[in-house]
Amino acid sequence: MKNFKILIPCFNDWKSLFKLLDNIDLQIKEINAEFSVLVVNDCSSEEMPILKTNYKKIKSIDLVNIKKNQGHTRCFATGIKYISQNPNFDYLLLMDGDGEDRPEELPLLINTVLKKQNVSVVAARTKRSEGIIFKFLYQFHKILTLIFTGMNINFGHYSCLTKEDTILISNKKSLWSNFAGTAKKFINNLDSLPTERGYRYFGPSKMPLVGLVIHSLSIIATFKYKVLLRSFVLAIIFNLIFFITNQNIILLVFNFLISIFCLIIFIVSKKENAEELDTCLTRIKNVINIHTTRL
Repeated sequence: MKNFKILIPCFNDWKSLFKLLDNIDLQIKEINAEFSVLVVNDCSSEEMPILKTNYKKIKSIDLVNIKKNQGHTRCFATGIKYISQNPNFDYLLLMDGDGEDRPEELPLLINTVLKKQNVSVVAARTKRSEGIIFKFLYQFHKILTLIFTGMNINFGHYSCLTKEDTILISNKKSLWSNFAGTAKKFINNLDSLPTERGYRYFGPSKMPLVGLVIHSLSIIATFKYKVLLRSFVLAIIFNLIFFITNQNIILLVFNFLISIFCLIIFIVSKKENAEELDTCLTRIKNVINIHTTRL
């Protein structure tokens, strides 16, 4: 029987987390596999209520308490790194804790990885729940990343990874800045399933426009060398076009923008490379406490 570990980050939104756990337990009840949960508490200021103990399918819940708030992406990276050091699982499921990753689609993800050998699966977003402006900017983000990376990255953290792929990406520096780009770059057998972005259980979506910009830049930084090569090729093409049309002012502005863009990529990639993997596990151990509740 296969063993699935479900990784969920949480910052203060315990109400949503508990509802999500109830819905997960309901959706996986007919699946012939074992399930356990790892919750990464990102230094919540609100005390966690007492966990219920009558789940029918979830076998256990592990709680990782981080002493200093580090953000959504690094919560997932922390959980992935911790789980990879305790590889008593076959597959790892990544889910947001607010309901936007719909548990109704869990059987589809799980059955897909069980049918296919050595394949990880991501939930590709075919429909989103945010407003019109955000949807427009999200499409622009996808086009931008496609142009500069050559990759169609239309997924977030919601995915089901094999143990081998989990261990593989846990050793990648880029995981600490962006999961989607890391998965797309390093996982060879990566399948995708069309899914819908759900609605938050409580309150509006917390994904700000600034967060979308940072997300886009972090994906681009993951493919920094490919981006720089594509930027150079695009610059040559546009330079030839503008030279032929004799639009010197436009050429000057374009070259300036390209230079700024390359500078941003180098700054972001330099920050990413500052993460030393050799001390990564030690750093994690210094900022977390582990509490286990057996259900």
